[in-house]
Amino acid sequence: MDVRLVLIVLAIGLLMAAGAITKFGSYTRITQITLAAIFVPLICKYHRKIYVILRTLPRDIKFLYRYINADRETKRYVKNNSTVMKLFKERAILYPNKPCFIFEGRIWTNADMDDYSNRIADVFQKAGFVKGDAVALMMPNRPEFVATWLGLGKIGVITALVNTNLRLNVFTHCLTIASVKAIIYGQELSSAVDEIRNSMPNITYYKQGAGLDDIQEDTYNLDKLLSEASSDDPVVSEIPGYRDNLLYIFTSGTTGLPKAVLFPNSRYLLVTMGTYHMLGLRSESDSMYNPIPLYHMAGGMVGTGCALVKGIPSVLRTKFSVSAYWTDCIKYNCTLAEYIGEMCRYLLTAPEKPEDKQHPVRLMVGNGMRPQLWQQFVDRFKIEQVTEVYGSSEGNANIVNVDNRVGAVGFVPSILPKSLHPVAVIRINSETCEPIRGQDGLCIRAEINEPGMFIGLIKQGNASQEFNGYLDREASKKKVIENVFVKGDKAFLTGDILVQDELGYFYFKDRTGDTFRWKGENVATAEVEGVVSNVAGFRDTTVYGVQIPGMEGRAGMAAIVDPDCLLDFKALAEGLDRALPSYARPIFLRIVKELEMTGTFKLKKINLQKEGFDPNKIQDKVYFRSGNKEYVEVTPELYEEIISGSAKL
Repeated sequence: MDVRLVLIVLAIGLLMAAGAITKFGSYTRITQITLAAIFVPLICKYHRKIYVILRTLPRDIKFLYRYINADRETKRYVKNNSTVMKLFKERAILYPNKPCFIFEGRIWTNADMDDYSNRIADVFQKAGFVKGDAVALMMPNRPEFVATWLGLGKIGVITALVNTNLRLNVFTHCLTIASVKAIIYGQELSSAVDEIRNSMPNITYYKQGAGLDDIQEDTYNLDKLLSEASSDDPVVSEIPGYRDNLLYIFTSGTTGLPKAVLFPNSRYLLVTMGTYHMLGLRSESDSMYNPIPLYHMAGGMVGTGCALVKGIPSVLRTKFSVSAYWTDCIKYNCTLAEYIGEMCRYLLTAPEKPEDKQHPVRLMVGNGMRPQLWQQFVDRFKIEQVTEVYGSSEGNANIVNVDNRVGAVGFVPSILPKSLHPVAVIRINSETCEPIRGQDGLCIRAEINEPGMFIGLIKQGNASQEFNGYLDREASKKKVIENVFVKGDKAFLTGDILVQDELGYFYFKDRTGDTFRWKGENVATAEVEGVVSNVAGFRDTTVYGVQIPGMEGRAGMAAIVDPDCLLDFKALAEGLDRALPSYARPIFLRIVKELEMTGTFKLKKINLQKEGFDPNKIQDKVYFRSGNKEYVEVTPELYEEIISGSAKL
């Protein structure tokens, strides 16, 4: 039955019922007719909006209740000029023996973390470091990592969290742009640090984890210095505040050199409050499993903030392991677990075992779960709640999916008018990725289910809408647009293409620069990657567009990891035909032994795009699909046919 008809009948019934309980008379009849004349057209006109509000009301009420709690606590931090260090100290005094971090069987209590961090503060305060100085930290996951930046924060020193995979030029680039005066590094990374010593002679080196007797020229033994340091709280003349910078976090550098993101106490606490309240966590009973790098926002903030500020113990692992993921969660009784990037796909590729369903995990939180495997993952591992989060280290466009909507990266409440939403999707030029503006010079909101650029409206003074930016001010300016919906307003450009459905849910489509056009259609590489990977048996896959001389747009190409040459090309073609429209099916395949990946499980594709499909320049085997035929290997002769235009595309 038509929804409009139902609403009309309901409205008339209510009006008649209202008349029945009042005394009869001409005035009552006139009132009924008047109300019907007013409300029935309104209900007809807005019936869809009313339907959406009613359908999403339980979700929105839960969201607003949690948001209000997080906002109230955040405002208290603003009022009290709170910092992570101050809040942790209060917790350490109240609960000194409560577990804070668990690592390789050892429990680090609040008292242990406080003691270590105080010793760090003492070492660097005696060395002359003061508020505003920057120190780099390059260390594998372990509690000392967190205790180190916590201790530096106590004296106002900013810690630059360096990716442990960086080497040579990119490594020195990060140290240079952060203007660090020293670097603290784990002894496992000695070779990486030794490689850059000659090019970075003006910084001080501190080695951690090598033991008290380790001696290296021009390097301080941090273990020895800590053994001699005071565990008393440091006395400082300039006390760090709520808005002071706490950390520098580097972007992944997937499309260029990394940039240093400013991460003040305010943002760290905002992430912590958002995690704790929006996910409905419980300080008394929850514990979190965190195998994600601590130099990354997900691992280093989401995975540590609740431990330091809200008392939820965090189980750390040096690095992610497919075989250990669920057994660790069982061993340490973890009720929460983090994921990122391709982790969930890796877990699905593992052979099934009893531990898949014996774990106590009730909630998983992270970002990057492919919609194509979401339901399969939930069904296999019996996860009660998957909370996909959308955000970035530097951005203010942060949303969260709190109600298990498959594939959604978040939503905005339907009961709020658009003018109150801190995020939006705007139309952009598909070629230039520049915002499309109307005759009034303002940006245009994308329609329901229309892909567009996701933005976060900037409101300085509001922690959830501030844009702190990068150390590089020019780079920060490039991420901000003005005159968005009203003259003078500003917004942060995420660089990501999202769509919003009728119910307010957002879905990730692609990153600007990754989307390409073929046969007059836009192809979202992220979507195609998910399909190709699934059809190919969850193999690592990255998709990109390549140019063919004389052809408009870019042809789709997929690089698939298949070191043992087991891929069934016929089955792959048939699977792609069923799952993808013709314009989105990869025309070229490149079979590789491995794909370059960031430390946070993001696939890199820049070099692959540059190399294209020329068999004379590529050692990997490349395959071509003409029309709806099977994939055939690209020989030098076939390559010439393709670029000359004689091969059918």
